[in-house]
Amino acid sequence: MVYVALLRGINVGGKNKIDMKLLKQMFERVGMQDVVTYINTGNIIFFNKEHSKAELASMLEEAICKGFGLKIKVVIRSVDEVKVIIRAIPETWKNDKEMSSDVMFLWDEIDDETVLESLVIKQEIDTVTYVPGAILWSVDKKNVTRSGKSKIIGSKIYKQVTVRNVNTARKIYEMMQAQNR
Repeated sequence: MVYVALLRGINVGGKNKIDMKLLKQMFERVGMQDVVTYINTGNIIFFNKEHSKAELASMLEEAICKGFGLKIKVVIRSVDEVKVIIRAIPETWKNDKEMSSDVMFLWDEIDDETVLESLVIKQEIDTVTYVPGAILWSVDKKNVTRSGKSKIIGSKIYKQVTVRNVNTARKIYEMMQAQNR
């Protein structure tokens, strides 16, 4: 099965620095196959048919802790799960000078539509959707400072998500499809 490991909070603002080449090698050492990294923010696509998602997350978190001395949360999503998320993103959504659109990948513990009840969503500004595994959030850049999206930072939920912009999420899925056997 093709998976993506989404690491939370690495190589952001000079903190939790991990070299992607070394991370790729670590994934290979613990038995992942066809390992490919995408950009510097902790997106690792790989193949594994021997372990469950929970086992993979646990193994990789432990290996990162031992290898890099960092306690990093790893969210694992299969190619089929990412497909559902990508198909739910409206084609018009992008991340550019005019629009800010993100995929907030959820920890399994909060992966439920009721998570939306804990968010500050400004109906006149924000477009927010739950899809299994993620929250999709888009806002015009001119309204970003008034959006409820900024209110999530520092909240309990924020500590249980890892965020990728839609451009990155789409590229990850494209790369996963290329590896799908």
